Amino acid sequence: MAWSRLAGNSLRHSLNTSLTGRGSVVDRVLYQSAFHNQIYSLHHCNSYLRNVNERSQVNLWLNSLISEKSLINQEKTQKRGISMSPNHQFPVAEKAIDYDIQKDSEQEDKKAVQKFPGLGPTKSDQKPRIVVLGSGWGACRFLKGVDTNIYDVVCISPRNHMVFTPLLASTCVGTLEFRSVVEPVNRIQTALAKEPNSYFFLAKCTGLDADKHEVFCETVSGNELPHEPYKFRVAYDKLVIASGAVPLTFNIDGVKEHAIFLREVHHAQEIRRKLLSNLMLSENPGLSDEERKRLLHCVVIGGGPTGVEFSGELSDFIMKDVRERYSHVKDHVNVTLIEANEILSSFDVRLRQYATRHLKKSGVQLVRGVVKEVHPKKLLLSDGTEVPYGLLVWSTGVGPSPFVNSLNLPKSPQGRIGVDQWLRVPSVEDVFALGDCAGYLEETGKQTLPALAQVAEREGKYLVGLFNMIGKQNGGKAYAAKDIPLGDPFVYRHLGSMASVGRYKALVDLRQSKVCSPILLYFVLRIPKIGRVKDSHIMLGWKGYVFCRAYQLVYLAVCLLDASRELEEQVLCGCQLGHHLRLRQRQFEDLVAYSGDDRSEDDSASASAWSVGALLKCCSFAWR
Repeated sequence: MAWSRLAGNSLRHSLNTSLTGRGSVVDRVLYQSAFHNQIYSLHHCNSYLRNVNERSQVNLWLNSLISEKSLINQEKTQKRGISMSPNHQFPVAEKAIDYDIQKDSEQEDKKAVQKFPGLGPTKSDQKPRIVVLGSGWGACRFLKGVDTNIYDVVCISPRNHMVFTPLLASTCVGTLEFRSVVEPVNRIQTALAKEPNSYFFLAKCTGLDADKHEVFCETVSGNELPHEPYKFRVAYDKLVIASGAVPLTFNIDGVKEHAIFLREVHHAQEIRRKLLSNLMLSENPGLSDEERKRLLHCVVIGGGPTGVEFSGELSDFIMKDVRERYSHVKDHVNVTLIEANEILSSFDVRLRQYATRHLKKSGVQLVRGVVKEVHPKKLLLSDGTEVPYGLLVWSTGVGPSPFVNSLNLPKSPQGRIGVDQWLRVPSVEDVFALGDCAGYLEETGKQTLPALAQVAEREGKYLVGLFNMIGKQNGGKAYAAKDIPLGDPFVYRHLGSMASVGRYKALVDLRQSKVCSPILLYFVLRIPKIGRVKDSHIMLGWKGYVFCRAYQLVYLAVCLLDASRELEEQVLCGCQLGHHLRLRQRQFEDLVAYSGDDRSEDDSASASAWSVGALLKCCSFAWR
């Protein structure tokens, strides 16, 4: 009743003003009646009107509103074309309306979420459920080792395979086939295809409700589902976020529209299609030399391992295949590598110098500069230089994804999900993070680890051991692991850095590795004239290439194949089934040609074959 009197006083005060000035009578009635949740308050306010015409005008609007809805708020009245008074005249009414709108919106969102299909919480007689977001190095290493006798596993990822990223650059030019660098997730963890309560969902995670232990997902684009996008929710007992990162563009205009990244198989496929298409188009008659050079100019942005390896592979492709099959345009093909600082900045200075000399010798032009803008056919450097291109590959590191930025979780200084020494997200229960999307919180006093495959793989191995230990102590259910000691925190030990630079040459830097340096020392000392540099921690040239590829094979076999097999059997299976390393006889002949030794061809080839065998033996001992 008091609010009705207040509305009446406001209306009486407004009768002396124009209806089109500060606000009409109808406007004020509607604003003041926002304090009521029922329409009869408007009838009460209507009794204060003296003028019959004004009263009939209000009645007309009341009948219209009552016939449509019983509640009145600012949003709904605006949709009916009713002019509203300025907000500053009725701030209390504005707050009330905003609160009603927000409350209605939250209720609608809750009803929509409740309608989502999905997996509900596990029952007491069921195994606890682990939900893994992602299918990268960390996620797949975790999935490989999880004890499915203790847990049910659900993997949610927009791709159904893992990519062996160290060999991805080789697929762009046909050195390896795409199937050789991927492994299906349900082969890494067979329970996803066989167990009744374990699943793989081809979807991306869009949200997290840590209080209810639920994740909200959205399927990848497709036209076969009832509606698009198709959304669902999955309840978890333990959540592992390993969703990875996205390429960094530094907010440079045109990068996303015109550049191609090199992180997924479809990126490599796009690069191969673009490269071959430009080669064929460049032979068409009537093209000017300037346009032909632009089509055949391949520009790589970023001098890290990925950019250097791709530049080396591209140079090999040009020197061998292009000169044989596209002889008309062979002299117009060029490769340019643009880096703001030095290439391979994390490697030893001698290795950087060797890589620089080798790339220049292979025909790769090295340019130091910063990209300012990217246009459809050219890019602009910060010093004003214009660089035309036909193929632009962007490889400048990675950063947090939009999904990670959207999560209401603590963040590390680099913007990743903040974790403690046990890879837990401390602000919520039963949530863990690893890989490129996770970083140490500032209060831990540790530096964020680099976004490398071996970092994610070691974190996955540690975390799955922690989960299996918790599960054996009946701590797998939600909120059940609070009082269980977690043991030793995670400690990362760097196993070394390797990079291929083309023409079967590679760099190996094991300065920080306490495990692999003795292996490399044995590898260097056992074979005559095997090392050009008298240092047991680095290797370069064709010897580094053999070591690099063989080590990658062992690493891949250990990471992906069945953990119950012996290591030698895993290496054999990796050679036979995975096709991840193809040291053909032609490659051995090239190794001999590039070695520069005085030995005969047969002796060199035998030494190379023996080197790989000895290396596998040494790596087998190290991995045990």
